[in-house]
Amino acid sequence: MPTEFDFLDPVTWTGQIFSDGWRAAHVTVPVIEPATGSEIGRTGAARVDDVAAAARSAAANQHAWAARPFTERAAVLRRAGDLFHKHAADLRHWLIREAGSVPGKAAVETEAAAQECFESAALASTPPGVLLPTEYDRLSMSRRVPVGVVGVIAPFNFPLTLAIRSVAPALALGNAVLLKPDPRTAVSGGVVLARIFEAAGLPEGLLHVLPGGAEIGEALIVDPLVPVISFTGSTAVGRRVGELAARHLKRAHLELGGNSALIVLDDADLDAAVGLGAWGAFLHSGQICMATGRHLVHESLLDDYVERLAAKADALPVGDPATEQVALGPVIDAGQRDKIHELVTSAVDAGAKLVAGGQYRDLFYRPTVLAGVSETMPVYTQEVFGPVAPVLSFRGVDEAVRLAAGNDYGLSLGIVTADAARGLELAERIPTGIVHINDQTVGGEAVAPFGGFGASGTGSRFGGIAANLEAFTETRWITMQRRPATYPF
Repeated sequence: MPTEFDFLDPVTWTGQIFSDGWRAAHVTVPVIEPATGSEIGRTGAARVDDVAAAARSAAANQHAWAARPFTERAAVLRRAGDLFHKHAADLRHWLIREAGSVPGKAAVETEAAAQECFESAALASTPPGVLLPTEYDRLSMSRRVPVGVVGVIAPFNFPLTLAIRSVAPALALGNAVLLKPDPRTAVSGGVVLARIFEAAGLPEGLLHVLPGGAEIGEALIVDPLVPVISFTGSTAVGRRVGELAARHLKRAHLELGGNSALIVLDDADLDAAVGLGAWGAFLHSGQICMATGRHLVHESLLDDYVERLAAKADALPVGDPATEQVALGPVIDAGQRDKIHELVTSAVDAGAKLVAGGQYRDLFYRPTVLAGVSETMPVYTQEVFGPVAPVLSFRGVDEAVRLAAGNDYGLSLGIVTADAARGLELAERIPTGIVHINDQTVGGEAVAPFGGFGASGTGSRFGGIAANLEAFTETRWITMQRRPATYPF
C-alpha cells in the first residue's frame, strides 16, 4: 500500500523517532494478522535502554516546542487531522488486518483520530491561566504549563483511538510524548501515529514510539524524565501501573476495565432494547472497555428479550473482516479466546443456560447469550472482554439499582425506557463515569470527558478542555511587582 511518504509500510519502520531521525532498530518483530495467523509485516521493537534515550531526547526538545507560538502547534495538529482523513482507507486496512476490526469499526477509529487532532488544535489556544486576587501590591496569577514529557501506554482493542486521545492533546499543550503501543498492534497503534505526525511537520524528538512488552512500560513509568503516565488497559495491570507510579511520585491517569450494565425497564421498546444490547455486547467481539457486560432486564420482558437477543446473535456473521462481509472479526489472540471460553463454560457448568453461541473456530468466537445467570458467576462479575451477553432479571427499580451498582467497575451505564426523565432519575442512583439514556454503553466523543469510577479508573482524564488541561499540564502560581519586596531581616 504505497503512499507519497510510505508511512504505512511497517517494513520501512524499524526503530523509534529520535532527535537524529529514524534509526535502525536492534530487533524487528513480526506483525501478525489474527484472522489468519499470517505475518503481514515487521516492525521495530524497543529495548529497555531505548526508553531512557527517548526520554532524554524528548526532554531536550520539549522546551523549544512549548515556546513556539500556539498557532504553530495548532497547525501541526490540524495537518495531522487532515492526513488522518486523506489516508483513511489505508489506515482502515491496517486496523482490519492487524487489530481484527470490521470495516465499520475501523472507520470509526480513523474519524475519531482526525477529530482528536482537530479538537487538540483548538486546545493549543486555550487561555492558559487566570488573574488571582491578592492582598499585596502586586500582580498575582495562576498559569497552566506543560508537564514536560508524557508517557502514553495504549492497548490493542482500539489501538489508534486510545493512543491518539492522549498523544494529540499532550502535544498540543506543549509536551513531548513517549508512546508504548501494545506489541500486537504496533502499526495501527504506533507506527501510524509516528508517520502521520512526521508528515504533519512535528519537529523531531517530540514523539517517540516504543513498541514492546511490560518491561518497556515499566521503564517508561520509572524514568525520572517522565512525570505523567497516561495508561489505558486492564484493571489488573492498571493497579500495578498506579502503584509503581506512586512510588516514583508520578501522576498516573488510569483508564481501566469495565463491566457496564444495560438496564431495560418495563416500559422499554423491546426491539430497540435488543438492538442496543446486541451492539453494546458484540461490537468488536466485545473487546471494548465500555462493552455491555451485564444485561439487566425487567422480569416482564425477560423471556422475549433473551429469545430475540439470541436470534440476533445467531444471525450475525463471524469471520475474516478483510475478505468477508462480517459483523464480528477475530479476537486478538488465543489467550483472550481461551479466557472468554472458560468464563462461558464455567457459567454453564454452574447452571446458566447457553441460549446462543458458546463456540469458536480458531480466533472467531460466536456471539453468545447466557440466561439464568447468577450474581456470583465470574461471567457476570468480571470483565469478559469477549462477545458474551449475560442476562439477569429484576423485579423493581430498587433491585435494578442494587444490581447495576453492585459491581467493582463504574465506567458506563445504559438505560432503556419510554420515559427519559425516569431514566435520568435512575442514573443518579448508580455511580458511573458515563451514562447513556436510551442508548447502549459504548460511545465517546473528542469533546466529551471520558473516564470511570472504582475499578474502572481514576475519573475523567480525556476529552474536552478541562479534562485534557488537568491531565497534561501543571498549575504554576506567579506574582510580579514593580520593586523588590522588603522584609524585616
